[in-house]
Amino acid sequence: MKIAMVGQFPPHVGGVGVHIHTLSKELVKQGHEVYVITYPHKNIQDIDGIHVIGTKGLNIPGVRGLMFKKNAKKALENLLQKEDIDIIHGHYLFPAGAAAVEVGNEHGIKTYVTAHGSDMFEVYKKQPLMRSTIKNVLKRADCVLVVSNALRHEVIATGVTGISQKTKLSWNSVDVGKFCDDENNSFKNENNLLDKPIVMFVGNLIKRKNVESLLEAKKIANSEYYLVIVGDGPLFKKLNKKVEEENIRDVIFTGSRDDVENIIPSCDVLILPSFSESFGLVLIEALACGKPVIGSNVGGISEIITDDVGLLVNPEKVSSIARAIDKVINEDEFRSNLSSNARQRAMNFSKVDIPYEEI
Repeated sequence: MKIAMVGQFPPHVGGVGVHIHTLSKELVKQGHEVYVITYPHKNIQDIDGIHVIGTKGLNIPGVRGLMFKKNAKKALENLLQKEDIDIIHGHYLFPAGAAAVEVGNEHGIKTYVTAHGSDMFEVYKKQPLMRSTIKNVLKRADCVLVVSNALRHEVIATGVTGISQKTKLSWNSVDVGKFCDDENNSFKNENNLLDKPIVMFVGNLIKRKNVESLLEAKKIANSEYYLVIVGDGPLFKKLNKKVEEENIRDVIFTGSRDDVENIIPSCDVLILPSFSESFGLVLIEALACGKPVIGSNVGGISEIITDDVGLLVNPEKVSSIARAIDKVINEDEFRSNLSSNARQRAMNFSKVDIPYEEI
């Protein structure tokens, strides 16, 4: 079969791109042909047998959404003139999902959309002007996929006619070959982080990820550790300035990295203190590397972190975050027990499920 995906894709960095890449690779492995239409980037190229099509337009957050809807539709139309596409799949309800359902409906092609989290938790709930648009996408899609049960509840709560029947759970998955528990301390050695444990955050530096609370927790911690922040985003300069002005010690910003599989193995615990999160892909990546995890007791995070692999915290309370870090860092036996269970927990997310009824 021939499948057209629409959404974020490498070289763009992010969980949606990882999800599309993983699913597309499995489809190619099974003998299907996959085309991905993604945001503009100067380094667009086919990878892993996947045909990658970059759109035109400005790649500026906040502006690129509306442009991408228009340009993705145009790219899809051009693709349909050349290829007999069987399935269109939009990842993220707007703008990718909107482009997918419009073209799919016009041409009578089965159309799937995946809600990945912030499209519902942030855009739908906090931007009233976008609600009718997102409801329209949910209404017009033949099937709505969600990456956690928490997200499924949010989608069904929209009250779109028939939404419960056509909404299905489709977990994110982790490549346990790429993310593994082999000893890889290259990042630790290269950066001379050898004398203290490492607490690591990996993600976009945006308000929802709550990185500022990690810095506040560092100030009141009863343990000594390096806080390594891997990622970039609109808060990068503000967070760096906070560390400098408040003299918060042992904080390292790496910026955006596309080799997190080589960085996570150097940490002693990975933390995701988000205010909202549909899943938390980086958590299962860390678990696959044999690492304990700490995450907010919200959304899909609480569906991943069990008592034997990590701790759940209240993202609204810095003290809760600080206590959890201190417990994992200071109690060697506790940390060791969490680590010994981590890889097995990740194996529950190692299988790539093909979500299409036609396959």
